[in-house]
Amino acid sequence: MSFSGKYQLQSQENYEAFMKAVGVPDDIIQKRKNVRGEVEIVQNGKHFKFTTTADTNVRVYEFTLGEETEMETPTGEKVKTVVQMEGNNKLVATLKGVKLVTELNGDTLTNTMTLGDIAFKRISKRI
Repeated sequence: MSFSGKYQLQSQENYEAFMKAVGVPDDIIQKRKNVRGEVEIVQNGKHFKFTTTADTNVRVYEFTLGEETEMETPTGEKVKTVVQMEGNNKLVATLKGVKLVTELNGDTLTNTMTLGDIAFKRISKRI
C-alpha cells in the first residue's frame, strides 16, 4: 500500500492534554490547537518524505525505513530515531519516550502520539 498523497486534517483528540504532558508551553498550545494543516507524503519504496504545512509553518521529514534519521519532538527538540513498517500500512517510531504511529486505511491517515496513558490522535483524509 502506498502512503503517497495529500491529506487534510479532519479531527484531533486530546491535543491539549498531550501537549501539556510533553512540555509544550500553554501559549503555543493555544496558538496551534485549531490549526487545520495538510500533510503531503511521497513514498518511493522504503524512502518517505513528509511535508507538513500548518499556517505558515512548514516541516519536512525524510527517512528510509530501518535507518536512523533525525526528527523533531513537539517541543522542537531534534532527536534521532528509526522508523519501522508494521504490516503494509503502519509506520512506527519512538521519540524520547513518545510512540508515533502513522496508519493508512483506505483514504484515512491516522497519526497517534502516545506518552504513558495519554494518546493524541489526528485523523486526516486524502484530498
